[in-house]
Amino acid sequence: MQGRIGTKLSAFFFEYDTPRMVLVRNKKVGVLFRFTQLAVLIYVIGWVFLFEKGYQTADGLISSVSVKLKGLAVTNISGLGLQVWDVADYVFPAQGDSSFVVITNLIVTPSQVQGRCADNPDGGICQEDSDCPAGKPRRKGHGIRTGKCVDFNSTLKTCEILGWCPVEVDEHVPNPALLREAETFTLFIKNSISFPRFKVNRRNLVEAVDKQYMKTCVYHKRTDPLCPIFELGSIVRYSGHNFSNLAVKGGVVGITIDWNCDLDWAVRHCKPVYEFHSLYNEENNLSPGFNFRFARYYMENGTHRRHLFKVFGIRFDILVDGQAGKFDIIPTMTTIGSGIGIFGVGVAVCGEEGSALVCLTQEPQ
Repeated sequence: MQGRIGTKLSAFFFEYDTPRMVLVRNKKVGVLFRFTQLAVLIYVIGWVFLFEKGYQTADGLISSVSVKLKGLAVTNISGLGLQVWDVADYVFPAQGDSSFVVITNLIVTPSQVQGRCADNPDGGICQEDSDCPAGKPRRKGHGIRTGKCVDFNSTLKTCEILGWCPVEVDEHVPNPALLREAETFTLFIKNSISFPRFKVNRRNLVEAVDKQYMKTCVYHKRTDPLCPIFELGSIVRYSGHNFSNLAVKGGVVGITIDWNCDLDWAVRHCKPVYEFHSLYNEENNLSPGFNFRFARYYMENGTHRRHLFKVFGIRFDILVDGQAGKFDIIPTMTTIGSGIGIFGVGVAVCGEEGSALVCLTQEPQ
């Protein structure tokens, strides 16, 4: 018994067998075999190596973005008079972040003061005081209810409130937009990226972009694809919108900077590609556009007052994406090994076909 077990263990560890090879002389099987080999070869070399760059190791990027805008606009609004708007007035936030809003239109409620007044009809229409329970604000109301029903105008009664008076009335949005000059404002984007694995740092101010070039260049997809200075009107058009229409109630536009770099070549070939995308659906009439409110406070005759602005604008979101690849022996050998393994598909397919033919051509015993 022990001898039998020893013999089997010896056979398992110290014997080696190979598969039996069968030569099949058949044109159909031969063509199928070579065609399978060719298809595998095209897949491995064409797709895995050349297109997918299976011989490279990849690294994601770390990115930083800052922006600067330039441009002037003039408005003449009731209650404010003639006003020149510069970058400190129409850009939010002012720090130059990768996400910012440029004001294109606005509704102003000037010279508000804390007191009692009739609420906007959005806050609720009333017929008598019992319709206005004191101390209970409405979601769309502009202040705390006092419990009285007062005249809003000659035809409507609304609840009296304690708050900033007179209340805002935003039913009529100016059309065309008041700051339509924003179409010619220019945006300067500074982007720095790093591929830490390969210790490569790049900026969008690449070798072809110098001080002299930047004095006159404006981004154009074909003629100036590397210029980091953009007209807002062009950005909106590239995203598929009409600036004049979008400026009335605002919207959202995305700017993507793609860095897809093959570091097997010189690093100067690693350049950004700018794309522009509409992130605003004009067909959706529910809460259209993009808007927010802010106030400017001042003192007049010892009384605190404010100008309330409901502003409409275009929000720009700058997103940076990409990866770098570089030759590495480990993924190269892994890809080659996988390709060699896939060649076994041809042997398996044609082996089955060959075996069938051998069986069919055997003479009966």
